[in-house]
Amino acid sequence: MTGALAGTTVVALEQAVAAPLATSRLADAGARVIKLERPDGDFARGYDDYVLGQSSYFVWNNRGKQSCTVDLKKPEDLQLLLSMLERADVFVQNLAAGATDRLGIGSAALRERFPRLIVCDIGGYAEGTPDHQRKAYDLLIQAETGLASVTGSEQSGPSRVGISVCDIATGQAAYAAILEALLLRERTGRGSHVQLSLFDTIAEFMNVPYLAQRYGDRTPRRPGLAHPSIAPYGVFGTSDGEILISIQNEREWKVFCEEVLRDPALATDPLYSRNTERVKNRAGLDAKVQQALAGASCDEICRLLDEVRIAYGRLSTVRDLMQHRSAAFADVETPQGTVALLAPPNVVDGRRPTLRPVPALGEHDDMLRAEFGSGNVAAKTLEQPA
Repeated sequence: MTGALAGTTVVALEQAVAAPLATSRLADAGARVIKLERPDGDFARGYDDYVLGQSSYFVWNNRGKQSCTVDLKKPEDLQLLLSMLERADVFVQNLAAGATDRLGIGSAALRERFPRLIVCDIGGYAEGTPDHQRKAYDLLIQAETGLASVTGSEQSGPSRVGISVCDIATGQAAYAAILEALLLRERTGRGSHVQLSLFDTIAEFMNVPYLAQRYGDRTPRRPGLAHPSIAPYGVFGTSDGEILISIQNEREWKVFCEEVLRDPALATDPLYSRNTERVKNRAGLDAKVQQALAGASCDEICRLLDEVRIAYGRLSTVRDLMQHRSAAFADVETPQGTVALLAPPNVVDGRRPTLRPVPALGEHDDMLRAEFGSGNVAAKTLEQPA
């Protein structure tokens, strides 16, 4: 199956997670992605060695790309990049703030020379803000945006979300913005300058606690494994495990009381008859639910909840995920052998994307330098800043 972006060329001057995740999605969609790496490689190659001696981050986010090592302080390598950009559709970069401008390949200069080029800059903080020049990494942004303050429990204090959610969310946002820019170019014939920051991405995600604080004067609490504004919606112990149960409306609440808790009167108790009251009286409600479930096994509770169509989720470990009956996997070739990844989520016409190989550092140097090297350069070198 030909990908939707077949024939699209992406040049990525990228490292770490956010930009590589965005370009890996473009590669999955069929784009040619040329990944430019410093001579010692994208530093994400060294984050860990869990996957056949390779980095889990790198294997996940760099499938389907061509790797070319460059030193952009060398005029010939900068010229190589310009030659690539002359034929490219998209340029993605997440270097430190101002780095591309100092090299003479900032967005303004590139858009002037290559009007059809889509330039995507990914940083920690938005351009024009006082923090634009600051270094910014995922956990720092979780703290800075207040995400950590609404994560964890009141007992444990602020906590990190267990994955690199700021990087991942920003990469996904960049992917969507690039697709929008490609669609716009089809209508206008011109490229766009797309800018994203980790801070803006997660700050926008924080709108619910922000609105509650600003307009409701409600300081968000750290609810642990409970929903801050719905009850019952949280974790309960069974005789052999833990399960999260979610009640979304009053009809479900009535069914839950009658069929699961075996206490129909609870549904009309003034303390619990409406969601707002249940949230106010969560501690007493949770105790009643826990008492009703404690003697049953997790499987028994799950079967009953399935029968009455009440939503739930088992509290699983990563090892449980490996064996989950709904988990889908996809093989990807790496320099050290075949690796089974959890599959991308998009299913189009019944099929998930076919994952192309993860490149070794500089694997495509010779091929790309032959294709885009000095003998093939039509673009003139951009004037370097003083």
